[in-house]
Amino acid sequence: MTTHRPTPDKDAIALLPPFERLGLDRITLVSTGVQARQAFEQLVMFQAWGFDTESKPTFKVGEASDGPHVLQLATRHRAWVFQLHEPECRGVAADLLAYGGITKAGFGLGDDRRRIVHKLGIEPEGILELNTVFRERGYRKDMGVKGAVAVLFNQRFQKSKKAATSNWANARLSESQLIYAANDAFAAIRVWEELSDKSAR
Repeated sequence: MTTHRPTPDKDAIALLPPFERLGLDRITLVSTGVQARQAFEQLVMFQAWGFDTESKPTFKVGEASDGPHVLQLATRHRAWVFQLHEPECRGVAADLLAYGGITKAGFGLGDDRRRIVHKLGIEPEGILELNTVFRERGYRKDMGVKGAVAVLFNQRFQKSKKAATSNWANARLSESQLIYAANDAFAAIRVWEELSDKSAR
């Protein structure tokens, strides 16, 4: 018999203490081929990454996005935010996503995967949809990063709506954009590690 586990609602989450996010000192902006190759060497030393992408929002009916414009990958201690406008940087980002043997964990990755295939021309390897893991563990509601952080850490994950709907295609990302993007990936790796620890106990 499957046990159905409750997910806290918005009001309950709002009362929780805040989740400790990465600051700018632990976020690396990657916008050139040289920076991307340095990031590659550091990232491939890990067995799992938190993973997400950002695309410039579309507001007109029928308007197609040419995203993703930003790729973010995170470990337990640092996040890398790749801007995908420069061809060499984009190529290294594609190599990272196609790299086998590393779990790339995140939430709501179906759309991200489709856009990556279309824009980067590769099929990402090792993608892990964390919502699926929660489903397997008895949570009926779709689980996003806010619900997951509340369930696992009893904390409130803060997301800026202004940053979420900002122009991710900008040549220069703002500090708030960097913090938003990096912490989506950072929270995903924290969630995956906690889920893995629970499985091992």
